[in-house]
Amino acid sequence: MSKEAIEILNNADLRRTASRISILKIFMSINVALSENNLEDHLSGICDRATIYRTLKTFIEKGILHRVIDENSIVKYAMCNSNHCSEHEHSHDHVHFKCQKCGDTECMDDLPIHAVKLPQGYSINETNYLIVGICKNCNK
Repeated sequence: MSKEAIEILNNADLRRTASRISILKIFMSINVALSENNLEDHLSGICDRATIYRTLKTFIEKGILHRVIDENSIVKYAMCNSNHCSEHEHSHDHVHFKCQKCGDTECMDDLPIHAVKLPQGYSINETNYLIVGICKNCNK
């Protein structure tokens, strides 16, 4: 078992199931955003679709993962870090980058972005900042 995955589950006050640990280990090792289909491919024979869906939902609620929506409206999930997510508040005010060649989507936490001020009467529930281009690995 991964000590880091177990620590994340303990900190979120979640049971340490084999499915949860397996899903966390994938996110920690790949370090890019993944769709449910991506996870199904990685977890073939380990978890079923319903377990993956429930686990993703729980991880979002607990601030372990956050949603990333790409240019094709495909929902992906990425690990949260303490700079932008916590159990009680998800702040996705950071940039995501999707590579047009390899398809990987990653968080770019260190890129500064300007706060958006909406006109009176509007309120923000969620923001998504996506840059589409070629990643550093595919540009070699």
